[in-house]
Amino acid sequence: MRIAVTIFLTDETITPVRLARELEARGFAGLYLPEHTHIPVERTTPYPVGGDLPREYGRTVDPFVALGQAAAVTGSLGLGTGVTLVAQHDPIDLAKQIATLDHLSGGRFTLGVGFGWNVEEAADHGVRWRDRRALGRDRMALMRALWADEPTAYEGEFGSVRASSAYPKPVQKPRGPVTGPRTLIGGAAGPKLFAHIAEYADGWLPIGGRGLTESLPVLRGVWADAGRDPAALQVVPYAVLPAPGKLAHYAELGVEEVVLQLPPAGEAEVLGVLDAYAEYL
Repeated sequence: MRIAVTIFLTDETITPVRLARELEARGFAGLYLPEHTHIPVERTTPYPVGGDLPREYGRTVDPFVALGQAAAVTGSLGLGTGVTLVAQHDPIDLAKQIATLDHLSGGRFTLGVGFGWNVEEAADHGVRWRDRRALGRDRMALMRALWADEPTAYEGEFGSVRASSAYPKPVQKPRGPVTGPRTLIGGAAGPKLFAHIAEYADGWLPIGGRGLTESLPVLRGVWADAGRDPAALQVVPYAVLPAPGKLAHYAELGVEEVVLQLPPAGEAEVLGVLDAYAEYL
């Protein structure tokens, strides 16, 4: 099983360059970074896991800039977002960022897609909350048009793009309905999420990895009904606090990669946790 990590990198934590070098040297498979552009101070949206919102949410660095630094000092480390809030981006700009990072890293990028939980943050980006999933789906389709081998126009509900010359292209070739880098969609199990995964993704990024025994057969059914290759479905439990029994259970379910959670801390603490996680490599 491939072991990757995720961390809220901030202006107060270990740097992406130092972390990326240590991860590759120790044999970890990848580095995934979350995204929050800002956290409005006056908000009504509760923290999903309860209690006060941790400090790091409002201090998170831009994942694409940080992953660009990580790519520059590594040669094989996987690079991913967990997750990119696609609805909060201009899709033409985002398509360029993603394709450039994937191209310059030699195809090492994984696009983790999410729909968000913070209503106020999304609203500041002009996102109507009830539209966020449809908007994200529409923007993914527009980006696929820009990533296509030939100039391809797209006219959607929320945006459009003319047939255009748009380079560089993502390294990975189209597979089934998916164009672009490896694409995983995050979120809680449910019919809407599973429909999105089967339509335009390579798999699922379940946060915490709970309930997979019950959820995976349902997702596999939706995937098969969409005509997707059963062997191609990827499920990557994300932000996991590891235990030997937990990782063994994932392996029994066919999981080939897991993303472990690192603390949003300084160099000494983070490297100490990596030492502890090394037993799972």
